[in-house]
This record gives sequence, C-alpha cells and structure tokens, in this order.
Amino acid sequence: MAINFQYTITEDMGLHARPAGLLAKKAKALSSKVTVSCHETTCDARKLIQLMSLEAQKGDTLDITVSGEAEETEAGELSAFLKEVL
Repeated sequence: MAINFQYTITEDMGLHARPAGLLAKKAKALSSKVTVSCHETTCDARKLIQLMSLEAQKGDTLDITVSGEAEETEAGELSAFLKEVL
C-alpha cells in the first residue's frame, strides 16, 4: 500500500533548480519510492531533470506518492521537508 498526499507550492519561483535538487536529494535518501505528479505528468522524485520537467509553479499542487516499508514515516518526513523548501 502507498501513502498519497498533496502539497501546494508556495515558493515564488516554483519548483526551480534549487528546490528540485533538494527534493531529489531527499528522495534518494529515503528507502521508499517517491513519485510526484503535476499537470498530468508523473515522475520519479529521485530524478532532478524529471522534476524540473513538471514545470510546477507557485500555486500548483503536487500529488506525491510514497511507497515502501517505511512509507508512513517517510511520507511525514517528506511533507515536513516540502513545507521548508517549497
């Protein structure tokens, strides 16, 4: 089973290189698989270029899915992380 949650971007510049890079780094550090969807496109959160290709702007909502053995804990960590970065 997977954990799904949404996050609305509040960063003025949207999901640009710096926050996308930090998100990819965070996703790589998790044991769970993380996917991010926006504008009907889904990508692997560990892939910086894929994240940037979402072209997510301020006010856009990201649909995030976390699946793995530690998904509940890691979904919480990821949610808190997004609030700090985006």
